[in-house]
Amino acid sequence: MEEVQIGGMRFTLDLSQPLYEQVLDQVRSSIAKGEIALGSKIPSVREMAQALKINPNTVMRAYQELERDQLTETRRGQGTYITTDSARVEQIRYRAAEQAIQEFLGKMASFGFDAQAIEKLLRKYGGEST
Repeated sequence: MEEVQIGGMRFTLDLSQPLYEQVLDQVRSSIAKGEIALGSKIPSVREMAQALKINPNTVMRAYQELERDQLTETRRGQGTYITTDSARVEQIRYRAAEQAIQEFLGKMASFGFDAQAIEKLLRKYGGEST
């Protein structure tokens, strides 16, 4: 797995996972983290596919999903741009945070930790005293 820099985005693809989902998740993450400015142009499908060495249809599918999520907009003859709707980006950030929390809680539960033990650990490593 090598890291590829394309515009303001960094990609690391794992060939054992669906590529479309990885492109989608990594672009969403870049938008949520503010690595890509609102309103900025992103690489064309062809440019992205060539840089990542993947099929253009894979990138097209990810771009279509981003547009359905209203994170991007395609301007005919000009390219694809990140939304300028900061509220929409904030919704995506919160959705990603909620997903990360759910994954974390699920993993902690699989280790046998209950809510009280998890809270205690969070306070310990989050800098709060108990």
